[in-house]
Amino acid sequence: MLGYRPKNSLIKLTMAGGTGRHRSVWMDVKRYFRGPVMWIVLAVLAVVVLMQVVGSSGGYKTVDTGQVVQAISDNKVQQAKITTGDEQIIKVELKDGEKIEGSSKIQASYIGDQGVNLASTLQEKYQNKQIPDGYTVSPTKQNAFVGILLSLLPFVLIVVVFLFLMNQMQGGGSRVMNFGKSKAKLITKDTPKTTFADVAGSDEAVEELHEIKEFLQEPAKFQAVGAKIPKGVLLYGPPGTGKTLLARAVAGEAGVPFYSISGSDFVEMFVGVGASRVRDLFEQAKANAPAIVFVDEIDAVGRHRGAGLGGGHDEREQTLNQLLVEMDGFDVKGGVILIAATNRPDILDPALLRPGRFDRQIAVDRPDMQGRLEILKVHQKGKPVAPDVDLSAVARRTPGFTGADLSNVLNEAALLTARSNQKLIDNHMLDEAIDRVVAGPQKRTRIMSDKEKKITAYHEGGHALVAAASPNSDPVHKITILSRGRALGYTMVLPDEDKYSTTRNEMLDQLAYMLGGRAAEELVFHDPTTGAANDIEKATTTARAMVTQYGMTERLGAIKFGGDNTEPFLGREMSHPRDYSEEVAALVDEEVKKLIENAHNEAWEILVENRDVLDALVLQLLEKETLNKEQIAEVFAPIIKRPARPAWTGSSRRTPSTRPPVLSPKELSLTNGANGIGSAVTAKAGASTEALPVTETAPEDRSES
Repeated sequence: MLGYRPKNSLIKLTMAGGTGRHRSVWMDVKRYFRGPVMWIVLAVLAVVVLMQVVGSSGGYKTVDTGQVVQAISDNKVQQAKITTGDEQIIKVELKDGEKIEGSSKIQASYIGDQGVNLASTLQEKYQNKQIPDGYTVSPTKQNAFVGILLSLLPFVLIVVVFLFLMNQMQGGGSRVMNFGKSKAKLITKDTPKTTFADVAGSDEAVEELHEIKEFLQEPAKFQAVGAKIPKGVLLYGPPGTGKTLLARAVAGEAGVPFYSISGSDFVEMFVGVGASRVRDLFEQAKANAPAIVFVDEIDAVGRHRGAGLGGGHDEREQTLNQLLVEMDGFDVKGGVILIAATNRPDILDPALLRPGRFDRQIAVDRPDMQGRLEILKVHQKGKPVAPDVDLSAVARRTPGFTGADLSNVLNEAALLTARSNQKLIDNHMLDEAIDRVVAGPQKRTRIMSDKEKKITAYHEGGHALVAAASPNSDPVHKITILSRGRALGYTMVLPDEDKYSTTRNEMLDQLAYMLGGRAAEELVFHDPTTGAANDIEKATTTARAMVTQYGMTERLGAIKFGGDNTEPFLGREMSHPRDYSEEVAALVDEEVKKLIENAHNEAWEILVENRDVLDALVLQLLEKETLNKEQIAEVFAPIIKRPARPAWTGSSRRTPSTRPPVLSPKELSLTNGANGIGSAVTAKAGASTEALPVTETAPEDRSES
């Protein structure tokens, strides 16, 4: 997010393609209940159940079998009927005046051979004229109408299910059978606009996208000079920098239909669905041209083909192939532009990135200090900020923050202000918000003992002191021993201005102050703790990068060893073996260890030389727990700085030049100097022996004296 000006109205989202796709499944169920088919089915089922219940009883009261047998033995039966088969029931009508449980008609069930015995008894009673109306024995006979209904019921259910599925196939994207339809959301011209005025901190990207807006609004202007529509624009950069916001701003400025979909929405569990959805999406866009199709996180379907584990029939590859065909088959005058966003442009397929598909690749990087200030101004709107708050100071304190991070800072500050029942967001709330974003919320319930608090104070003091005494290190802005997140304390070392490259001496100083906390524990307590685990990890990563990526050691030189140590891409790196020998790997480990050991010794020497300053800093930390930049500068006033390192060219055969670099026009205007041989001669005459190449040696072994 580069900075988004909040709107007072909601964005209306409708499903693209088809009619009635916004209706829910519950509405469909209600419609079926209102229709005649469902009521007919329910009526048939009710009739069947009723007839079964009524037909099975026939007005007879069900009693125990023993009561029926007793009535037969007592000659109380007028007539009887025995039913065999599935229903083994005996029904009897009692003589006039006889009742059992208040009924003259009773029935009971029997089991197995009981039917034969009952028939024999009834036969005997009938012959003795004791059952006047006789008896009958008949098998179970189902009602013909009920049988017909039961036989038709499965067919009726099949017809109902078929009609339901057919309706689903004709419906929208949210229904069961509509797999091949696009799931893109359509933001139409009537929705509230996001414009370039809502975007801050990425002026170059906005400038590049202005052309897209102009082409969509005035295509004849470009076609008159033979210019073709850009078929695709790829926005790439770290998460949170505002790639999606930029795409929406283009749609808002151009006033054209804007189709938005995620790369993961294309692929489903069924083969061919992804390619079908790609076709459907671009058919809709062409029908509503000029239009913009925005695919967020395109790396979900645009990864390098053949690099995965799925093989040639991978569903993702089929989707990518269809996407390539659609992009290459655009009508030149169609007015359809594809904008895609990704955090990993390095893993995209080369065929997707070539001109003719993605004609423009726009980097959306983290904003510089001026960009951060503009983003803070955008997000400040609607928030009551105290008059003494300096947003430029906040921008200086947040190097490397994205637009999303800065938005989170101001939101956290607003939440803290509301929590403390204040009306204005002040500097204290902003400082606390930055700390929360960087290191997490403060753990007030974590109570440390005095010994652990003192160890933490010396550890953080060691970091800060080594950083302040190093000649090429950034200034120390803050030290705290308050626990936040997983850290018991932290030291904030920030540059005064944005930096885009790092020198070798700066990296050596970084190694030294990374190990300053461990060195302080060894120096003061003679027993290091586990608190330096993260410092050691970062120092090892930095030292290994200096050896294998940046060529900053003399023994191995300017050679890159191994692949990138960033996020792995499963598949492409699997078949690439290590491109250097075991002997070189051992040399790499030796050089990494040498850099770490030299930095450790250097940190030790700085702490020994400035032990009084370290103790004074620890006293201040134990008393105040947090020190700001001004308080730190006051404590570090008597610090002894380290001398500058000797010149380094990577080889003793390469003698550094004594001629200084030329002066820039700005430097010339300030000094009234002149570039040329004169300045070189002057510099050569005053050159010292420090400019000569010197073989670097490790500092002496650590000693307390």
